[in-house]
Amino acid sequence: MTDPVQPRVQVRDLRRFKQHGQRFVMLTCYDVQCAQIFDEVGIPLIFVGDTLGIFVLGYETTIPVTMDAMVHHCRAVRRGVRRGLLVGDLPFGSYEVSVDEGLRNAIRLVQEGGVEVVKLEGPAVELVEAMTATGIPAMGHLGLTPQSFNAMGNTVQARTEEAVERLVADAGRLEAAGACALVLEAVPSEAARRVTASLSIPTIGIGAGPHCDGQVLVSTEMLGLSAGPSPKFAKRYADLRAQVAAAVRCFADEVGAGTYPDPQHSYDWAIKDDPG
Repeated sequence: MTDPVQPRVQVRDLRRFKQHGQRFVMLTCYDVQCAQIFDEVGIPLIFVGDTLGIFVLGYETTIPVTMDAMVHHCRAVRRGVRRGLLVGDLPFGSYEVSVDEGLRNAIRLVQEGGVEVVKLEGPAVELVEAMTATGIPAMGHLGLTPQSFNAMGNTVQARTEEAVERLVADAGRLEAAGACALVLEAVPSEAARRVTASLSIPTIGIGAGPHCDGQVLVSTEMLGLSAGPSPKFAKRYADLRAQVAAAVRCFADEVGAGTYPDPQHSYDWAIKDDPG
């Protein structure tokens, strides 16, 4: 049962956050243990992103991630979330062919994966409308859309006045279609400010400056678990990779030296005589 002092975060709370000027966070999550930690500290939005393709499955991009992989990880995270609002990603290829196919896959994430909000990239207005009509809260995602990596790479978006106007227009169309929130990725701070000011639903920034209503980071980058360079916006709040490496080396050294397992970490028992 949930803690009565800490009620579950619900979709309607997102608009309330914005109305009250309450800044909030969303973190990516791919497993039950991180889900439990994030939920215990009160992260309001826990997000199973298709970034699991890069940070869990080892792909170079998110493009190879399948619906089955998303459902699998959403189920795992669901088991660790008691209070937070669980958001799941529609991966590349799961909704581009038709609205009907996109709706079926959104239903899978809710029904099989246990998510409460489904996120999708690009100005997919018709699908957002269909999801809203079906009772599935939809979260939009504009700016840099990683599923379009082959077309746009990893470059900052909306850097001209025309592009900013198009971004504002697409954001408005998604809100009108029923989106409950909007992720803005890798856009200039001023562009994000203009989008945020134009909407009554909250914006969630990732590399979009300080004017968004909320912020999201990839947890493996934020915790310092991932190797290699990170984007400019990916602030590291810990260096868990170094701590994990040190612990693993210590374990290997103790086994090699014969100091582990010691009596404290061994079972002490005697074989009893056979009564027969």
